[in-house]
Amino acid sequence: MNNFFTDIGTYSLNKFGEELCGDTVEMVENENGEVVVVLTDGLGSGVKASILSILTAKIIATMVAASMDIEECLSAIVATLPVCEVRKVAYSTFTIIRILNSEEAEIIQYDNPRVIFMRKGKSLDLPETSMEMGGKTINISRVSLIENDVLVAVSDGVIHAGVGKTLSFGWPQKDVIKYLERKYSPKHTAKTMATFLVDACNDLYEEEPGDDTTACVIKIRPRKHANLLIGPPSETSDLNQMMSSFFCKEGKHIVCGGTTSKLAATYLNEELKTSLVYIDPSIPPTAKIDGVDLVTEGVITISRVLLYAQDYLADNKFYRTWSVQKDAASLIAYLLFEEATDISFFVGMAVNPAHQNPDLPIGFSIKMRLIEELSETLRKMGKRISVNYF
Repeated sequence: MNNFFTDIGTYSLNKFGEELCGDTVEMVENENGEVVVVLTDGLGSGVKASILSILTAKIIATMVAASMDIEECLSAIVATLPVCEVRKVAYSTFTIIRILNSEEAEIIQYDNPRVIFMRKGKSLDLPETSMEMGGKTINISRVSLIENDVLVAVSDGVIHAGVGKTLSFGWPQKDVIKYLERKYSPKHTAKTMATFLVDACNDLYEEEPGDDTTACVIKIRPRKHANLLIGPPSETSDLNQMMSSFFCKEGKHIVCGGTTSKLAATYLNEELKTSLVYIDPSIPPTAKIDGVDLVTEGVITISRVLLYAQDYLADNKFYRTWSVQKDAASLIAYLLFEEATDISFFVGMAVNPAHQNPDLPIGFSIKMRLIEELSETLRKMGKRISVNYF
């Protein structure tokens, strides 16, 4: 098993005036460690397009993850999808990307814009073969992957961006590639790249997209660990075990909560240095302990991190806030969302007396719920999560 992580990020825009997106991205990981990503673009837009793309994506992802032949997949799609009464055709265009152990990629494409392959920030041509299947041309590519390689799959809303508005004939793929190369940074996650690409399309559409627009980015990243400690243990006799388990883990270390910070400082025999400088007036300031990467307040800060995490999975509108601000919640968000691939939570189950004031909307159950929701949201980002209770 190598030390790489398949980072997958998607972002979509609905066609202006439509409540549903006609593009779908489906991701499946099978027991062999194979990751299958399918991007489908349903015929037309709105409800019909959405149904077509969802059906196609789920059928293909399930069958490909089960190692079924692509011909069988296509036969199932043709037999399952309804026929459009107007155009007399029943299909959704698709791109399939199959990643094995973050080392190899197989790309199967039908009628979608070609997948963009980037290595060291520059686009490279993918080797490609074609085959005819039921009157359809299927393009197949295979490539070995190394650290920081990027694959970018898009729906045709990307290359149509700006038609009739800012650009006469849309955004040619060669110009999309130039944009990606110009914006590339090895620090960017897949989600960040998908977001800035689709945001650029939205600008070209003057915020009134003429087509459903989706980008799905896959990036091969080295695994990076982060550990977050919050709350003292329910039994004081477990304190040393909790602290030693936390600090012996590789990666960055985040300590959250006033009482927890004091205990961590005592365990490390270091001084807890507090601050009264508020970068964001609604988020308590950070503190410092030698040997700890980040020290913050607990529930209020984690509540904001959860808000950012939920938005990250949706429109990612708060990216411009947490990616640049240096308040405690933003620093945690950046570390967990952008840097870490594997995250371990160490959660103390003691009831904090400071939270028993009935005038405060903070309780033990709220802290537990925050950690549960945050860990589940991070799992949906593709992070590998473990939660340890003490």
